[in-house]
Amino acid sequence: MEVDTERELELVPSPPPVEQTLAERRARRAAILARHAHSASDSNPGSTGPLTGASTAVSTPVEVGANGSTPTLPIQGLDLNGLGSIPAAQIQALDLNGHGPSTPAKQPSRSPSPAQDQEQEQEQQFTLAKPDSPGKPQKAQTGAQREEDDGQAQVNAADYDPSLDRREDEFRRVHAAPGLPAGDEEEEEAEEEDEDEVDDMFAFAGPKTKKAGGKKKAKAGAAKAKAQQQQPALHSDTAADAEGYYTVILGEVLVAPSTPAGEKGERYQVYASVGRGMFAVVVRARVLADGEEGKEGREVAIKIVRAQEVMHRAGLKESAILTKLQLADPEDKKHIVRLERTFEHRGHLCLVFESMSMNLRDVVKRFGKDVGLNIRAVRAYAHQLFLGLGHLRKLSVIHADIKPDNILVNDAKTMLKLCDLGSASDAAENEITPYLVSRFYRAPEIILGVPYDAALDIWSVGCTLYELYTGKILFPGRSNNQMLLHMMELKGRFHAKMLKRARFGDVYFDEMGGFESVEREKGSGNDVVRKVHISKPARDLRARLLPSGGAARLGEEETNVLLHFVDLLDRCLALDPARRITPREALAHPFIRGSTKA
Repeated sequence: MEVDTERELELVPSPPPVEQTLAERRARRAAILARHAHSASDSNPGSTGPLTGASTAVSTPVEVGANGSTPTLPIQGLDLNGLGSIPAAQIQALDLNGHGPSTPAKQPSRSPSPAQDQEQEQEQQFTLAKPDSPGKPQKAQTGAQREEDDGQAQVNAADYDPSLDRREDEFRRVHAAPGLPAGDEEEEEAEEEDEDEVDDMFAFAGPKTKKAGGKKKAKAGAAKAKAQQQQPALHSDTAADAEGYYTVILGEVLVAPSTPAGEKGERYQVYASVGRGMFAVVVRARVLADGEEGKEGREVAIKIVRAQEVMHRAGLKESAILTKLQLADPEDKKHIVRLERTFEHRGHLCLVFESMSMNLRDVVKRFGKDVGLNIRAVRAYAHQLFLGLGHLRKLSVIHADIKPDNILVNDAKTMLKLCDLGSASDAAENEITPYLVSRFYRAPEIILGVPYDAALDIWSVGCTLYELYTGKILFPGRSNNQMLLHMMELKGRFHAKMLKRARFGDVYFDEMGGFESVEREKGSGNDVVRKVHISKPARDLRARLLPSGGAARLGEEETNVLLHFVDLLDRCLALDPARRITPREALAHPFIRGSTKA
């Protein structure tokens, strides 16, 4: 009897549960619908939906499952489950989740909010990552990554910390004799090893660690202490450290009193320390409820200037320049960060700015590390940068420190603003100094000691745009001397007339115009001077930016866009500042206008 039962079970197996059957059918139906929707949309480009336009006539009515659900539907007359087919016009009115018919006007219960729709639309219109390699290094890189034998070590833009170079240059400026830009290399190395990592002023990233280095050298330590003694603090404030930096206390409330001009007082509660730069520390704070109505809880960035006379004057000057720029831009369309107010707190000048998301170096690190950003994102950023430069030029203001770290973006990463005008000045105040602007973005006229103008900002923007697209530093010189060498290797030799006007020309060039390149011997580590005669560029931007294969790999349209980009950079990086492109000319350039014609 038991044997018969076993045979019976083998011949007539029990059916699977109804839920399992329905789930399998729904999965098959979803896959068929998705595949058909793709083919239907390709074959009928004028249709309004993936299934509209099906013209199959059917005769068999739709059967209903045991639980009232609609079984899998055949498409275009194909009976996929032995259930017949239905008119295509009825398909759009069906709930594709298997729960019976529904009306087309009814929205799904989990539809995205308007804010999510807007965010998704922005992401689709403004893609930061390159399509070939979203966040990953490419195997076939541009010419910049293929350089191996030119003696130029590639520096990754995402990992570079310009504050170290700025501190080294500031150290040289204070201690070097007038007219001697070179500085002492051993002192430079010691200073780099001794310095902590310094965060960018407005970027809100995670905590940074100390850079690996050797022990402190007595020579650099003594020189640093001497420099601190030369600039005593303005006030004996317990909130300031030995260098005059404000000691940040999370949760502390900073009070901005009412002003005689009628500006209401506000209180700001500090909730994060962003970091510090040469001139100040920066914190993030929220406006407390007793301020102006409607502003409570709003986030701001507060720049707390060092309590030193020189820094205090620089902060007041920055405030005056920003006020001048804002009065000429009441609608906030010129891409300069907005200064909301200034006040004094425990002997420190405080500048309150609008809150932004991150700086462009962080954008490259997050969306284009090693490979750079999408060319269309670079174009959008370039357009906004030249609008900002045009505004500065119109008001005779020189920024004098443009770099990715001093360019902020909003939360959606679609809009940028220039920030940190602590080095800015009126165009007439062009004091000759070889250490103006961060080194990698420093124009040649600054290094040579040639009278400069707003064209130095154009050079910095050119270096920045190259960096955004490639993810690499264009001129990674460890000194002003090496910076000039890299520039000539890319752009050729300097014109004799420019060298005659250069206050520091004889520091780098001999009587015959030969360049005296200071290079470090690999074996001994000592610096040696080598005569270099450069007549033509050894490399060019086209080879660096266009991948091997050119149009065959990118396509004609993409190649033309890159060729326009190369031309724009070439004009931004003219060695002679008088030949550099102006902001107005840049805004009319084919790359900015979006032309795809060669």
